[in-house]
Amino acid sequence: MFWESLRKIPNKIKEETANLKVPQVIPIGHHSHRKAISAAAICVLTIVVFGAVVSAIVSSKTMANADWAMFHADPSHSGAGTGNPALTPTLLWNYTTGGWVFSSPAVVNSVVYVGSSNYKGIEGPRFPNVGNLCALNAYTGAKLWDKTTGVLMYSSPAVVNGTVYIGSWDGNIYAFNATNGNQIWNYTTTRIPGIDSSNPIYSSPTVVNGVLYIGSADGNVYALNAADGAYIWNYTTAEIPGISGSNYIYSSPAVVNGVVYIGSDDHRVYALNAANGIQLWNYSTGGDIYSSPAVVNGIVYIGSFDGNVYALNAASGNQLWNYTTGGVWSSPAVVDGVVYIGSSDGNVYALNAASGNQLWKYAMGEVGWSSPAVVDGVVYIGSWDSNVYALDAYSGAKLWNYTTATSNVQLESSPAVVNGVVYIGSHGNVYALGSSSTITPTAIPNANFNFHPNSNTYFNSDSYTYASEIDNDFEPDSFT
Repeated sequence: MFWESLRKIPNKIKEETANLKVPQVIPIGHHSHRKAISAAAICVLTIVVFGAVVSAIVSSKTMANADWAMFHADPSHSGAGTGNPALTPTLLWNYTTGGWVFSSPAVVNSVVYVGSSNYKGIEGPRFPNVGNLCALNAYTGAKLWDKTTGVLMYSSPAVVNGTVYIGSWDGNIYAFNATNGNQIWNYTTTRIPGIDSSNPIYSSPTVVNGVLYIGSADGNVYALNAADGAYIWNYTTAEIPGISGSNYIYSSPAVVNGVVYIGSDDHRVYALNAANGIQLWNYSTGGDIYSSPAVVNGIVYIGSFDGNVYALNAASGNQLWNYTTGGVWSSPAVVDGVVYIGSSDGNVYALNAASGNQLWKYAMGEVGWSSPAVVDGVVYIGSWDSNVYALDAYSGAKLWNYTTATSNVQLESSPAVVNGVVYIGSHGNVYALGSSSTITPTAIPNANFNFHPNSNTYFNSDSYTYASEIDNDFEPDSFT
C-alpha cells in the first residue's frame, strides 16, 4: 500500500540532500541595493503514528490551503494540496460545457470555477466565438452561474476575497463577483498588429496582497490592482532576434517573497520586482517556455521546450541543476523535497528537488499542459490518452486511472484536488472523481440567496423572499 511507502521517502531524500546548500533569498527593495541574506531550510519529515499519516509541516510559503484557489493551488505554484486524497476514481458528476476545457479548475468555498469554449475541434475559424466562465456546485455539478467572453479561455481562474479573476483570448483580463458572476472590471491588454480579436491570454492570474499578476501574448507581464483593475506596471519580455512575436507568454507567474517569476516564448525565465516590475535577473534556456515556475524553498523549478527541467537559484537565477526529458509543457509540482512533472516523451517524472536525480518515472502517454497535483502521497495528472492518472508519490506505481472519452482526447486541464475529490476538465466536460463517502456538503453561496443553516432556508435581501432547502442540493427549492 502506498501509505507504507511514504515512510521511506525521508531516507531516500536524505541520501540525496546531505550536501544541499541553501540558496539565498531576495529581500524586497530596489534591485541595485539588494543584500542577499541566508535562509535556513525548514524540513520537518512526515511522521507515522499507529499507521496514521500526519501531514508534513512545511514553511508558510509553501503551505497550501484547503481550497484550490488558483492555478497549481497557490501563489508559489507548488501544486500541493491538503486534506484527503482521492483513492478511487468513482465518477461523482460531470458537467457538459460548450466545448474544449483547457482551463484548470479553482475550487473555493464548495464552488468549482473553470473556463471553457464553444469551440470543439481543430477545424474551423481561427478564433472561436464564445468563451465561458462557469461556477458549479462542487458536490452536484449543478451550474450556479456562467459568464461569456468573446473567445475561448485557456487561462485558469484565481478566486481571492470573493472575486474570480481570469484571462481570455479576447485580450482582456476579467474580474467577476464569485457569488453571482457579475462583472466587476476588465482590463484590455495591448492589441497585436495583424492578429484579429486582440491578443490571446493563455497565462493564468496570480493574486497576492491585492495585486493581480499575469502574462499576455503581447509579450508583457502585467500588474493590476485586484480591486478595480487599475494599471500598476508592465514588463516587456525580449523577442528572439529576427523573429517577430517570439515573446508570447504562455507561462503563469509565481509570486514569492516580493518577486514575480515567469517564463516566456523568448526562451527565458524572468524574476521581476513585484512592486515595480524591474527585472532582477533572467535565465536563458534552449527553447520556448510554456511551463509555469514553481518556487519552493528558494529554488525556481521550470520546464522548457529544449527538453529540460531546470532548478534555478531564486535570488540570482544561477542554474543549480537540469534534468533532460522530452519537451516540457507541463508545470512542476514540488512537495516534500520531490519535483513531479510531465513530459512530451510520455512520462511523468519524480526528481530529487535538491539534486535533480531521478527517483522514478511512469510511462502513460504524452503529457501536454496538464500539470501534476500532489495530495497526501498521491500524484494526479491528465494525459493525451484521455485518462486521468493517480500515482503513488513514492514509487510511481499506478493507483488508478479514469478514462474521460471513448477515443483519445488530449487532456490539457490540470487537476485540482479538494476534500478527496479530483476536479479536472476535458474536451466538453468537467469531471469530479472520488469516493461518494468523501462528500460532506456545506452551504454553497447562491447568486441571489443567502443560506441560513439554522432554519434551512435562503433569504433574498433584494426581493425580500424566502426559499426552503428541500432536497439538500444547496439550491433554493420552494419559494415564499
